[in-house]
Amino acid sequence: MLFTTQWLTSIFTQYRGEACDLIPIERVNTDSRKEAKRSLFIPIVGENFDGHDYIKEAFNHGAVATIWDRKKDLPRFLPTDFPVFFVDDTLHALQQLATAYRDRVNPTVIGITGSNGKTTTKDFVSSVLKQSFRTHYTQGNFNNHIGLPLTILSMDTDTEMLVLEMGMSDFGEIDLLSRIAQPTIAIITNIGESHLEFLGTREGIAKAKLEITNGLTEDGLLIIDGDEKLLEHLRDDYNIIRCGYHEHNDVIIQSYEINNQQTTFQLSNEKSYTIPLLGKHHAKNATYAIALGKKLGISDEKIYEALSTVALTSMRFEITEGKKGVSIINDAYNASPTSMKAAIDVVKQIEGFQNKVLVLGDIFELGEQSKRLHRSIGDVIEPPITALFTYGKAAEVISSTVQKHQTEIVCEHFSSKSELMSRLLSYVQRDTLILFKASRGMAFETLVEELQKK
Repeated sequence: MLFTTQWLTSIFTQYRGEACDLIPIERVNTDSRKEAKRSLFIPIVGENFDGHDYIKEAFNHGAVATIWDRKKDLPRFLPTDFPVFFVDDTLHALQQLATAYRDRVNPTVIGITGSNGKTTTKDFVSSVLKQSFRTHYTQGNFNNHIGLPLTILSMDTDTEMLVLEMGMSDFGEIDLLSRIAQPTIAIITNIGESHLEFLGTREGIAKAKLEITNGLTEDGLLIIDGDEKLLEHLRDDYNIIRCGYHEHNDVIIQSYEINNQQTTFQLSNEKSYTIPLLGKHHAKNATYAIALGKKLGISDEKIYEALSTVALTSMRFEITEGKKGVSIINDAYNASPTSMKAAIDVVKQIEGFQNKVLVLGDIFELGEQSKRLHRSIGDVIEPPITALFTYGKAAEVISSTVQKHQTEIVCEHFSSKSELMSRLLSYVQRDTLILFKASRGMAFETLVEELQKK
């Protein structure tokens, strides 16, 4: 049980039915299609839908109470004793309820944002914390103004550590999430180019990411990318731990080594760690979890075990075997210029393959800088990359850039996925490594799935 309807009356003071009774609420639900016994249904209103229209479906699927927009009529089928809490805005009520429940459970809250690496860092942090604490964390992409409150409202009442990923596309969004969550610890993984279309410059992106401090508790801890110049100005305003490769950082990565399935890195304190991901950027993501773990008194042995056995969110640099033994790197969940360059760099470093093939697609939300930033990706593609295949209107700039400067690389652009796949099949063999990378909307996982069919 999360709470009772009686507790809800202390938050939402206008209600009808048997709201003052101790009716147990076991989950909070915004999707009427889900079977959710003993749930509180909160109908959300969107541009093209109104959750209030589906109260009967929610009722049939187990809702025992609802929050309701007072401007809307109640359907006649609802029993008169069914608890209904009247509010001016159901979305705001969801967020208000999340904050109240967070205060009721009172866990240590870790908020994570950044242009790249949020989800991977969340996976690392959660794995480390689970070694010593009852930990709840963001599932899937529940990192926005609806998903984050639902994540808070799905934690058990005995949760000690709450790890919340915070996504955004414009100013003010992280501010809202931070004020809902009130993090004790905030992590900024990096400042990239994602959402330039809305934020204008990297300086704008940095400003938007720093909104995570708006809800940070007074004695809160801020863990940041210490290599990022746009965060250098942070000094005495917060308790800060800086992580990265530069010598001025508090946690310093001195060296790293990439092999076929993992990255091993050593810190300046001579401690070494291994993660089941490829790339120096993932080593830095892991240092945020290391710094947090040490701050919370978790032993080096437990941190090492947590990082080496972390369960990673899907489509994030997964290496799988496809048809005829071809090696596939599935990094198709999302993309930015920074993360795409980092992925290409990793492919260059991996040994043991005769052919290294890049399959790259469009990066979204880059605004007026889209062409320049896509071109910058082409500038880093060089041998030992052997082939580049691009798909998408913006990605054509990548292939045209490479064609001008790297004549030894097979370079082709495709107007359809079927044509791309037909061409790609000629490279499907055991000594080939293929990277798939694009923004989520390009749905490159369909190409990966095709190559994985036996």
